Amino acid sequence: MSIYAGLDVSDKTTHICVVDVDGKVLRRDVVASDPDVLAKWLNKHCTDLARVVLETGTLSTFLYHGLVERRVAIECICARHAKGILSARVNKSDVHDAEGLAQLARTGWYKRVHMKASATHIDRAALRIRAQLITARTSMANQLRGLLKLFGLRMGTARTPGRRAERLTAFYA
Repeated sequence: MSIYAGLDVSDKTTHICVVDVDGKVLRRDVVASDPDVLAKWLNKHCTDLARVVLETGTLSTFLYHGLVERRVAIECICARHAKGILSARVNKSDVHDAEGLAQLARTGWYKRVHMKASATHIDRAALRIRAQLITARTSMANQLRGLLKLFGLRMGTARTPGRRAERLTAFYA
């Protein structure tokens, strides 16, 4: 008998709901939002697991790749699509959302989202960090120019770090 699980993920905990082919709730639990903990729980309690579903969100990439590495049959679904279905339920809570996601996993009425490779996310993070550092450096240089203008000192155009250091040394000497 195939069973299906829905994961409602938050920062610290994940609500899990497991249903059978007929939609009957077999088990509910709350565990830490960690791939190791989730995989151990699913392997222990769900022997005939056909599919696990979680919504897109801040931790979905981390959990998805972690569970795929641990050989869990997981799919990430569009949160906007799931919201439309889950908001139709009478009681909106983490427990009921996990059950709704499990029912979506059972029926297959969801829109699957392509999850990019972990290396892609690392490359993007490096590019964002570099852009942020450049922005911070430019902002500090502009603040320094503004502060120097208060005292009648103008840096002019100093494009190289050496030239800039020469001008600053001349100002302070």
